[in-house]
Amino acid sequence: MAPGIRATVRFAAPEGCPIARVSAVTGRVVDQTATSVSLGDTGSVTEFMVPDGDDAGESDPDGVGADENEELTDLADPVFSYGTATLYRTTHDGDVDCPCECLGQFGCPVHRYVAEDGDLTLVFHAEDFQQLQTVMGEFRERFTGVDVQRLLQPPLEGTREERLFVNRGKLTDRQHEVLRTAYERGYFERPKRANATELADELGISQSTFTEHLVTAQRKLLDDVLETDS
Repeated sequence: MAPGIRATVRFAAPEGCPIARVSAVTGRVVDQTATSVSLGDTGSVTEFMVPDGDDAGESDPDGVGADENEELTDLADPVFSYGTATLYRTTHDGDVDCPCECLGQFGCPVHRYVAEDGDLTLVFHAEDFQQLQTVMGEFRERFTGVDVQRLLQPPLEGTREERLFVNRGKLTDRQHEVLRTAYERGYFERPKRANATELADELGISQSTFTEHLVTAQRKLLDDVLETDS
């Protein structure tokens, strides 16, 4: 049996996705989502938890304002309140308007959904690169702003806890160029084969700008390696 591939794909404000829209309306992260259940020709159902606001009180028992609550109920049906969150349910009509429905056509297991500020991140498993290419082709045809964040294919060394994603997509083009140049020219070796002044001259930037790009790039990557939230 093939080991499969785990892909993390981000969609910028995908139209037709109720989960992404709910995150935009509430300003909250929606990351407790049940995998859509196929209902054949009648579409599918997705259920997700929406955290209540920190300022929820007696005048606002659902943790949302009146206008916000009205828009929420237009997007999904509240099922019940559970502690500090509310479970919502939305029924897709089978027209494949959102990324979750699109992915469901291929039978790829979903590892995680995360919606934040109107954007959606899907982490899912594909059987092989051929299936992954087919899925990504469908995504790009249907949705704008599709970005592959990470790909992971076993076998990997270390324990499950030690297997981390490093998202190079966090870097700007300039930060990536500076980091790659520094690495290739031996800046990180001991003794160094090139110093910051030489590399800055090669890149046509000041030494302070070179250092700023390099430090920022390293910090962004270390956030993933060290699993920080900064």
